[in-house]
Amino acid sequence: MKKIINSADTFVQDTMEGIICAYGDKVKLLHNDYQVLVSNYPAKEGKVGVVTAGGSGHLPVFLGYVGKGLLDGCAVGEVFASPAAAKMADMIRACDRGSGVLCLYGNYNGDRFNFTMACEEVEFDDIRTKAVLVKDDVASSPTENAQKRRGVAGMVYAFKIAGAAADKMMSLEEVAAVTTKALGNIRSMGVALSPCIVPKAGKPTFTIAEDEIEIGMGIHGEAGIEVRKMMTADEIGETLVNTIVKDMPLKDGDEVSVMVNGLGGTPLEEQLIVYRKVHQILSNTGVSIVMPHIGEYATSMEMAGLSVTIFKLDQELKELLQAPAESPFYTNSNK
Repeated sequence: MKKIINSADTFVQDTMEGIICAYGDKVKLLHNDYQVLVSNYPAKEGKVGVVTAGGSGHLPVFLGYVGKGLLDGCAVGEVFASPAAAKMADMIRACDRGSGVLCLYGNYNGDRFNFTMACEEVEFDDIRTKAVLVKDDVASSPTENAQKRRGVAGMVYAFKIAGAAADKMMSLEEVAAVTTKALGNIRSMGVALSPCIVPKAGKPTFTIAEDEIEIGMGIHGEAGIEVRKMMTADEIGETLVNTIVKDMPLKDGDEVSVMVNGLGGTPLEEQLIVYRKVHQILSNTGVSIVMPHIGEYATSMEMAGLSVTIFKLDQELKELLQAPAESPFYTNSNK
């Protein structure tokens, strides 16, 4: 293993301290706890809190979206491991301004279990919570079992919608409802060219031949739906878009936002070549693209590969997507 770290044991803490050194005007540690990051931006009293949590190793998810018009707090565990319920409960308390807290997170066993315990704990403090789970990965389960799907890069769009809704001073029930509506219109699928190495494990999460590509893998190295011989960028774009559109049909006149997300080890040039093909496919069917996102939004350490997310918009979702937002890793000033 060759990584620019101090030690596997201090990897997460060193990362968090680096974030505070760089962006301490925007975010802060909660009570100097390196596993809980909260927003340093001013917020109105009575605004619904929006929080998330998950394992480290996926920057900018989850930490990078704590800010204005996005998340109010984020708790992180070790690499690819859920934080403890107590950390989540501390975060929820810190982000409650009297109107409750939306807990928005990926559909993973550890996160579900710990968030459930955290929400039960803060009930004793009379803090209302609602949970919305992200399940956008079409490769992880067929349509008839969509409730079992994993949460991947589509959660970034969910953070944006929830944060904008909360900033409009919507109620907890309204923020949860519009975020749930958004997630019903978000689908993602990815490919991997190489594994990543978790620092404490010191070895690759999976193996793949030099001339092969994993179709539909998860961001923790979970197996995809098949392994194929290496494909061109256009073939990858066609495969991902066709699979997504089969699950979520689009028609002439629809508006979508598209995210091409690098997994940590893919040059931006390669992401743009894939986006070029995605744009061609959608444009040829009369679908318009609003606010494309190309870059690293939800990574898996140094994994090579990318994912495509399509977010089908209506007028409400479009306005929330375009609302201003600011965080250390995501800024939108469009109107």
